[in-house]
Amino acid sequence: MAMSSRARFAYRKIRSLLAAASRVWLRVEVHGGESIPDTGGFILAPGGHRSILDTPMASLASDRVLRYMGAETYFRMPILGSFLRSAGGFPVERSATDRAAMRIAEELLSNGEPLVVFPEGTRQSGPLIQPLKQGAAFLACRAEVPIVPVGVGGAERAMPKGRKYARPSKIVLVVGEPLLPLVREPGERVKRSAIHTLSDDLSERLQELFDQAQILAGE
Repeated sequence: MAMSSRARFAYRKIRSLLAAASRVWLRVEVHGGESIPDTGGFILAPGGHRSILDTPMASLASDRVLRYMGAETYFRMPILGSFLRSAGGFPVERSATDRAAMRIAEELLSNGEPLVVFPEGTRQSGPLIQPLKQGAAFLACRAEVPIVPVGVGGAERAMPKGRKYARPSKIVLVVGEPLLPLVREPGERVKRSAIHTLSDDLSERLQELFDQAQILAGE
């Protein structure tokens, strides 16, 4: 799953075009971007997943090349699927534990690459962060990398489920401080309690960031 230099160049070009268009059409703002690590692997975990726009918007949180793990349905969409593939993304099967996808994700993180994972899973609706899937916390604990939580505000207003085109609107990303998994002894297995603790901390922090992002977006 290593990205070629050509693929990385394509990602940066697409991202720059996306950033320019988004700042005009969607008035995108990113707050707290300095919290994102400059080096090493980490999980970028956007919360308040309310729109298909959240996926490309996540790329604007960092200048680094982000890898994506997303639902297989996203990869079948013409524009979004092309973006995900250009970003070295890979699909995950929602209906069951996709062990192959999890192995790829862990390998990328261990190799120092950042990975975008939406901890709520599929798109939701409303002001409350929905119960999180355990994948983000599990991967962070396994690869011993931080989770960087991000609240995404305004995206549901711009392009809710069922809408084909984004309406001009303001979208705000608020990046929080990284959450660190518990340190393990060499060879020690990941404890289920550690995964649950990290996931609970992530859920609480995502709600705070989502609330801030919604307010800044004018919701």
